[in-house]
Amino acid sequence: MTTAPDTVPEGYMQDAKGRLVPIAAIKPEHLLEDELVRRLHEGGAQLSEQLSAFKRSGFADVSALQSLLHEKHGVSLGGQKGNITLSTYDGRRRVTVAMGESITFGPEIHVAKTLLDQLFERWTEGANANLRVVVMDAFDVGKEGKLQASKILGLRRLAVADPEWRQAMDAIADSIRIDSTKSYLRLHTRETPDQAWNMVPLDLAKAGSE
Repeated sequence: MTTAPDTVPEGYMQDAKGRLVPIAAIKPEHLLEDELVRRLHEGGAQLSEQLSAFKRSGFADVSALQSLLHEKHGVSLGGQKGNITLSTYDGRRRVTVAMGESITFGPEIHVAKTLLDQLFERWTEGANANLRVVVMDAFDVGKEGKLQASKILGLRRLAVADPEWRQAMDAIADSIRIDSTKSYLRLHTRETPDQAWNMVPLDLAKAGSE
């Protein structure tokens, strides 16, 4: 039976298989490794909570500014989806609130694929061969076993004068589902107003990198 970490007796440590091992029997290098990992995780958990609190506070402050400007001056900031960019007066810092939508596809996508297969069977080889490659690539599920929304939606921008093509594109449109919406708070800075913006890194992979 596995012992809960908070019930491990004094003088023992629990190994990966749930066994109680006397600390005196554990190699010093393993103890040092355990101490380091626990210390880094403790610091990481604190940073994660600080970032979460910063994000919540940032969204609340931006929302408060939007409400204030609308109430006092009748000015509406931000787009229809909630996206908004705010800048300092000197143009050297900005804050962007962005709403990212995750798109999935309903069963109608299979109807679209069938219609396109039938369309390519009707078309002769030649000029349409390259288009067929593009379409088949769009429906490739890739390594993760999921359709790539950008490629599927890209098909709808192709100008193909064929009723069956339009029918397939309508089926794609009907299949679109907004699965979830994620909100982002991004900070950018630059030395002078004519320079390109640099994002302030708020994740470990980018922090401290140039």
